Amino acid sequence: MNSLEKRSFYSFLALYIGSSFLFLTMSGFWYYKAQKNAVESTAYYKLQHYSDTIGGLIINAQMHSTVLKLPRLEEGYEYFLVRTDEKREFPSNYYQENGYTVLVSTSPQEHLDIKYVVVKTDEVHKKVESLKKEVISVMSVIFLLIVLISFLLARLFMRPIHQKVQQIEQFIQDVSHELNTPVTALQMSSKRAMQKGVYDEKILKNISISTKQLYSIYQSLCYLSFSTRAKEVQSINLKEIVVEVVEFYAELCLAKEIMVNLHVEDAFIKIDEERARLLFSNLLSNAVKYSMPHKSITLTLKKNSFVIKDEGAGIAKEKLDKIFDLYERGSDLAGGFGVGLSIVKQICDEAGIKIEVESQLDQGTVFSLSW
Repeated sequence: MNSLEKRSFYSFLALYIGSSFLFLTMSGFWYYKAQKNAVESTAYYKLQHYSDTIGGLIINAQMHSTVLKLPRLEEGYEYFLVRTDEKREFPSNYYQENGYTVLVSTSPQEHLDIKYVVVKTDEVHKKVESLKKEVISVMSVIFLLIVLISFLLARLFMRPIHQKVQQIEQFIQDVSHELNTPVTALQMSSKRAMQKGVYDEKILKNISISTKQLYSIYQSLCYLSFSTRAKEVQSINLKEIVVEVVEFYAELCLAKEIMVNLHVEDAFIKIDEERARLLFSNLLSNAVKYSMPHKSITLTLKKNSFVIKDEGAGIAKEKLDKIFDLYERGSDLAGGFGVGLSIVKQICDEAGIKIEVESQLDQGTVFSLSW
């Protein structure tokens, strides 16, 4: 991953883990508080019950002049009695001290000279401590799972971005390479022309071809940048555009010694003129690019169809399904940056044109358009 991807990756991780940790902490805290209150409430009612029971026994013993028999409490609970003559002070009627929860009850009402029944237990402290450890343990396990899940999600989240960044980086490299060839040719031709002081036909032809290559790249980049803009379409004759495109690439075909066979008739369709020109330009440009010298390209335009057939490098079967994807190239034999056929497909979809492709390696490719 590059620095931008790493920053996005760790930002996503930090945001996801941070928000999850905050939610987990709040959930754990409220769960702990709720359970702690439940434990304390249960203990309080038990302490109250025991103090009332003991107080009742004391009152009953005095009223009936019987021997006071005090009960044994369940494990974890204990009590003692405070006589009226004892000068002992308590912080409050219900408090916690040294790990014990204490309830001071006046239920004896000073019968048998007993002023208070004090019941206490360490059960609350033990259960709360156990609860605290349990909540922390569970939260730790859940947090580790969240970290693992967030890492996996971040990787899944970054995968398409990483692929797109790689495509864009490759696209920039390809564009740079594609631009370098005609720009270098223009520089060399201009330099030679200036050194000679005359402008012979070969120099002018090189300049013309290079300029057209640059213009073709420019047109494709403009479409990628502004293709979302809606344009008003009208019925046009494709015959004129196909002838114009063939003439545009005539010099390049001549330079590569490629023969172009053109068979055209009138064909009217509703489409934006500039996009129609870009459509046929990209198809012919691809055919020229992937054709070897002394081969031929045949263009046939009829009323409801257009076919362009070349004798070039061809496309492997496993790549045929992806050739219309952005940044995908059918062959590495020649340059290009994988946008030409994607643009062709987009324009065809916009105009309601069906496009099909047939190809065999080292034998050529046929693109068929129908409407």
